[in-house]
Amino acid sequence: MILERLKYVKAIFLDVDGVLTDGSIFVNEAGEQLRTFNVKDGYAIQLAIKKEILICIITGGKSEGVLRRFEGLGVKEIHMGISDKLGVMDAILKKYQIKAEEVLFIGDDIPDLACMQSVGIAVAPQDAVEEIKAISHYISSREGGRGVVRDVVEKVMKLQNKWNTDFPVKSV
Repeated sequence: MILERLKYVKAIFLDVDGVLTDGSIFVNEAGEQLRTFNVKDGYAIQLAIKKEILICIITGGKSEGVLRRFEGLGVKEIHMGISDKLGVMDAILKKYQIKAEEVLFIGDDIPDLACMQSVGIAVAPQDAVEEIKAISHYISSREGGRGVVRDVVEKVMKLQNKWNTDFPVKSV
């Protein structure tokens, strides 16, 4: 049943910390916050964009490194320092004329709850908090920062016959 619904996904919304990262934040001597990202997640994100699936980042955190990472992958909708994720998501859906049932949201913690309850498909990493797992349509076998985005994006794209390498893809 969930696989059938993945065929109709037009937009994928992603939280950052705990989804695209393992939730660890390193702070250097200058006070800059540093995160690590999974390259397989990056590959899936940029391929999805090339195949016309809207990828959106909505995070409560603020980081120049996060901004640069996703700009480098071609993500156009990057929203940082957001406390009202649902309001931002609704505005993006209106802008692109996408219905909530055509949206997949990957989140891991309480700030993602409202968005996940209002979309067609809610997805959680294996290590998400229990409240998020309880409302998710799919819980990945992957943990945050360990390929959960690749797992989900690849499933969506394969079901939409968009997962292939018929063109050169830049290094991620």
